[in-house]
Amino acid sequence: MVPAGKRAAVVEALQAENIDYVLTDETSGREYTAVVSFPLPTGAVEPILERLREAGLERDAYTVVVTAETVVSDRFDELVEEYEAESGDDDRIAREELASRAEQMAPETRTFTVLAVVSAVVATAGLLLDSPAVVVGSMVIAPLLGPAMATAVGTVVDEQALFRRGVGLQIAGGLLAVAAATVFAAVLRFSGVVPVDAATVFATPEVAERLTPGLLALPIALGAGVAGALSLSAGVSAALVGVMIAAALVPPTAVVGIGVAWGRPMAVIGAGLLVVVNYLSINATALGTLWYRGYRPDDRFGFETATGTRRRLAAVTVALAVATALLGGATLAGSQTATVERAAGEETRALLADQPGSFVGVETETAGVLFRQPTRVTVTVAVPPGAPYPAVADPLAARLGPITREAFADLPWTVSPPTVRVEFVRVERTSADGQTDTAASTDTTVVSGATA
Repeated sequence: MVPAGKRAAVVEALQAENIDYVLTDETSGREYTAVVSFPLPTGAVEPILERLREAGLERDAYTVVVTAETVVSDRFDELVEEYEAESGDDDRIAREELASRAEQMAPETRTFTVLAVVSAVVATAGLLLDSPAVVVGSMVIAPLLGPAMATAVGTVVDEQALFRRGVGLQIAGGLLAVAAATVFAAVLRFSGVVPVDAATVFATPEVAERLTPGLLALPIALGAGVAGALSLSAGVSAALVGVMIAAALVPPTAVVGIGVAWGRPMAVIGAGLLVVVNYLSINATALGTLWYRGYRPDDRFGFETATGTRRRLAAVTVALAVATALLGGATLAGSQTATVERAAGEETRALLADQPGSFVGVETETAGVLFRQPTRVTVTVAVPPGAPYPAVADPLAARLGPITREAFADLPWTVSPPTVRVEFVRVERTSADGQTDTAASTDTTVVSGATA
């Protein structure tokens, strides 16, 4: 809509850019004199709108951007080639389009609340059932893409209302999800409708893998943030990206609720750290991606808005770096625990080289919140009937002491070597249908070795 007195300037600006246009008189009697329509390549929308504003087209005038399926015009093709050559990025939508899409992706409060609660309950059920399909279903309905993108877009285009709405929805969504998962898990625990004990719950693979977060969890959230920002700024569908973002946030949030319901603070802290890191990763990478693509706060009224955006990005980056360092420490501790476990198996085989018995397996119990350390190593040894139990426990404890100290030498505190527990299982020959197999008898003896 061309304001009164600006008709000639707008037409001149379009002609200077060699843009085909259609000008129609406005007869509604308002302050506008004409309606002008013209096709543009996607990458040309923002610079042409800026050029028209310089010519007098105010921001409060009606400007409608719609998607054209096809434009058949030699002059339009020349315009496409021109902007591709100038910018090298022909699929970046205008700032106004970006803000509009982000606003549309952030759902209404009532809808967001219902979907957040339902997705958390479904995720909790899927985790307890150890059903990846159900967990994926909870990701599909989780409304988490819109708030994350609204926060990033509100920052880079300096839309404070959009930024506050995005942050508010993210915080509210996280709290709602934890509360819903806690209530649902508590009902299951205390009602007795589904007999689920704590040992079974936290041994479930879908739950256990989110109790001790590591650095391998970062690529999911980082990739989700980049993919969300790219799809949004290119004007393409981001539905599948929303599932990816939910994959980083919904399951660990449900595990936090499960930990609260079962009174396991270590589970709450471990899964909670993963949730925080994923939120920070998604927001930081989405913001950085939009900034890299050229979206900046409008500095026509000063440099302060861009400075505020940089401060926000710096704050999120610092927080992400701290959380990532914690994840790195947890990953290192887990790796070193696995080193001790492998060493226990190797040393046991070496000790059994000249004694009766064979190595069966090893399990490690750990303690700690994030930097978990091995507290007890349980080794299972199979012994033939009538053979004496080999002397394994004490020598194994003595050997694992130096190995454990060396493995955890990089930690700023002292790590005590684990207690060694050796289970001897009598093995007897049994015949079934003419086949001779090896089976463990019920005669099991446990010998505990002292700490080295």
